[in-house]
Amino acid sequence: MGKYKTIAVIYGSDSSEWEVACRSGEFTASRIDGDRYDVYEIFARFGRWQLVACKNKDAMRITFPENARPEIDKTDFSVMVLGEKVKFDYVYIMQHGAPGESGQLQGYLEMLGIPFSSCSSAVSAIAFDKYACKSYIRDLGIVKCAPDAFVHKGADLTAFASQVEHNLVFPVFVKPTIGGSSFGVTKVNDPSEVATAVGYAFSEGPTVLVEQGITGREFTCAAYRTSGEIHTLPIIEIISENDYFDYDAKYNGHSREVCPAEASAEITELVQKTTARIYDNLGCAGLVRMDYIYASDGLYFLEVNTIPGMTSASLVPKMVRTAGLDITAFFTDIIENG
Repeated sequence: MGKYKTIAVIYGSDSSEWEVACRSGEFTASRIDGDRYDVYEIFARFGRWQLVACKNKDAMRITFPENARPEIDKTDFSVMVLGEKVKFDYVYIMQHGAPGESGQLQGYLEMLGIPFSSCSSAVSAIAFDKYACKSYIRDLGIVKCAPDAFVHKGADLTAFASQVEHNLVFPVFVKPTIGGSSFGVTKVNDPSEVATAVGYAFSEGPTVLVEQGITGREFTCAAYRTSGEIHTLPIIEIISENDYFDYDAKYNGHSREVCPAEASAEITELVQKTTARIYDNLGCAGLVRMDYIYASDGLYFLEVNTIPGMTSASLVPKMVRTAGLDITAFFTDIIENG
């Protein structure tokens, strides 16, 4: 017998990534061991949390029509199903963006004392903000970070653009400090385009990071902790057909994701060891993916993904398959031993 009986997989989100999160959540729910757990799928967006489907052990999956989905009781994170109150033993969080990646959902579950799959609320909040996370990791001194500039909504964008032109080498990447899937991101080659790109990034959040572009090979690696030990998965090299790894390249097949990466043993070890060190020093939990650029002068950190994509075509499932692991057993290990 395991530690848990009833698992809630919560997906959707309040961000632009909500549809991607639904696909990740549906995939995750379908791969969690249905012979071991009762699995409940919850769609959550803008404060409305509803039960989409459920599957009890050794039973068929039941889906609920959109106009008849049971509402989640947020006072104790429970739901009434066919006249029976169901409380959840464990929550597998698959929300990309807020509130599931920002620490808000984790804080709620921490207050209720319900265990969950991801980093703590504090670590999630730091990792979710690209500038805060990068500042933290830069101070660790274990990986390079590209030169950057940071701006709040309401600042003088003309003056900020002048600062960027003076301090950074173009091209630069303009990105909202929160969010993912390349929403709000622009590659800027000309200083005259900085202010417009920053205004576009503000559509995703109130703060923006401008990073100097680094030329090199893009790698990603995932890590997770079970039974007190940090494990890393095989690294992937991302080769985009587009100018960079944008939304189109990520989700419309305009990239090659080579797993395992065709990299030397030294590069592979560097990426995996750096990932494990960041995971440990940041205080991560659950499954976390980290992205890098390997340039002529070393390895550069890009970002931490505390709720990485989890569809059949996503990066982490490819790593799991390459490692020779069964995805269902992999999820069970994280749930039971994370």
